[in-house]
Amino acid sequence: MAISELPNSRTEPDGSAVVRILSYNVRSMRDDEDALARVIRACAPDLVCVQEAPRFFRWRKHAARLAAKSELVVLSGGATAAGPLLLCSLRAAVERTEDVLLPLTPGLHRRGLATAVVRLGGARLGVVSCHLSLSEQERHAQAGLLLDRVASLGTPYAIVAGDFNERPGGPARSRLAKELRDAWDTAPWGTGPTFPSAAPDRRIDAILTTPGVQVLACGVPADLDERDLTAATDHRPVLAVVRVPAA
Repeated sequence: MAISELPNSRTEPDGSAVVRILSYNVRSMRDDEDALARVIRACAPDLVCVQEAPRFFRWRKHAARLAAKSELVVLSGGATAAGPLLLCSLRAAVERTEDVLLPLTPGLHRRGLATAVVRLGGARLGVVSCHLSLSEQERHAQAGLLLDRVASLGTPYAIVAGDFNERPGGPARSRLAKELRDAWDTAPWGTGPTFPSAAPDRRIDAILTTPGVQVLACGVPADLDERDLTAATDHRPVLAVVRVPAA
């Protein structure tokens, strides 16, 4: 099934919302920005959970440029969340945002979460973009903090998307799986592996949902331009189409 054959973003008569969510590690936009924007536009997302957004000199300018090229707007995150960033279409009505820094382990990179609560049609949805540690021990602890943050959003439904730096079945992913569902496991579509982009052989990027969110399809789109995928960044994007019940 091509991207164009996926359900379109829409609000149903009962107030529920069909939403397209993209998760994408952009490697600090050090590669081909135009290819990156073309990949994002081709997926036609309502929400984009970015990892490794620019964090240093003029990072807000870089984030705004990526949003503009992708025909989206900046929602939250960036350097203030240590890398995770949220972009959205004008369809999303923003209720609130919060950038969260996770505890720093000496000698390791600082990690954080970009979070938001948005309304799409009659649905109210919590969204978290994350990028967990390369350290297994720290990553497992961060999984617990991530679950705490999802609970604190105060929304009936939530989406967590990011680079988990771990395959399914690992300690951190297993901890998350106790409360969140892997959208690929629920409704696989396209392909699964996300890293490295030139020859992906592991699924370390994922989109997770709380119970009640209906997953219609999730995976790496198989009909994106291969040249753009390899030129844009070192990860492949994960696209999910979900139906969120009315609040």
